[in-house]
Amino acid sequence: EDGKLNAKERFLTAFKGGQPDKVPITEVLIDRKVILALAEPLGVDRGREYLEVYCDVIEELDLDAVCYAFSQGRYSISDTQTRDKFGRTFNLSPHGEPLPAWAFVRNLGEAEDFEIISELVAEDFNDMRFIADRLGAERGCCMLLTDPYKEAWLTLGGMENLLVSFVEEPDLVHRLCRVATDYLLKAIDISIDMGIETFLVPGDYAMETGLIFSLDMYRRYLKPVHQEIVEHIHRRGGVVTKHSDGNTWDLLDDWMEVGFDGYHPVQPQCMDLREVKRHVKGSMSVWGNIDCRTLLVKGSEEEVRRSVRDTIEIAAPGGGYIITSSNSIHPNVKPENYLAMIRAAHEYGRLQNGSN
Repeated sequence: EDGKLNAKERFLTAFKGGQPDKVPITEVLIDRKVILALAEPLGVDRGREYLEVYCDVIEELDLDAVCYAFSQGRYSISDTQTRDKFGRTFNLSPHGEPLPAWAFVRNLGEAEDFEIISELVAEDFNDMRFIADRLGAERGCCMLLTDPYKEAWLTLGGMENLLVSFVEEPDLVHRLCRVATDYLLKAIDISIDMGIETFLVPGDYAMETGLIFSLDMYRRYLKPVHQEIVEHIHRRGGVVTKHSDGNTWDLLDDWMEVGFDGYHPVQPQCMDLREVKRHVKGSMSVWGNIDCRTLLVKGSEEEVRRSVRDTIEIAAPGGGYIITSSNSIHPNVKPENYLAMIRAAHEYGRLQNGSN
């Protein structure tokens, strides 16, 4: 059919700000519990290795791209704790989110001896390599890269420790950002060498009321490393989106200046999709906006469909829009609501340029 793109082409077209044949669909993270719950209604055999089931579910949902992270060698040391291959120990939240158990690095002297780049090996990318082999011919494969800001606070034992260091120990912050950035640059090279050309950098910079730290602090510590990461990806022919929940209005101009190609997730509780799209048009694509905090957890399937329709009517005209949830498909999302979201996105996503 003339003008019809495959899923990968559709995803890349919108990622780069263009107008595809229909709105591309992806998700930054779909929890394992939801994937397994979707297997039966989608006719997928659950009795195999998880990545096989995962890829089959992605195909049955007909997502245009899949996002996945490379491994940091995290392994269980108890029912409530894990440790990564760098030696950092984490307590698991009720949803399995790893939170630092203590500060692995406590001062500049220890930071000078701390590095993680030497631990990064090709085997860390085996899961994404498997996914790319299964899906990558037709669908986009987007590598998740933990923001240097997040890597720094994971190493310091918590976000609050890093925020104190912003004021009291600037050399420590610069050192940890350097360690994380060098590590990510190597991860980018490994990813691109295996055929991955799209990236997303998760790391939250804001609450619903505004930034966690000042714009001056962002420009002092984090904007330079963001610039380095983005320029490296662009130099290697890739594109990259920045993720942050919360009210990030004050950062949008800086992120456009840095050169991020996309922004995720436009949290509807504090960011207006229409205004964001207007503000960043021509500089960044826009991802997200389907409320995963309340709507996908407690809403009806018809409410989900209406939200998808309304979102696409706002964001699709002019291109540069990729539909996802407002963060991730976490364990509390009702599988039937996510299925309703995807089916509605396929239906309404064909309505481009404001037509309906």
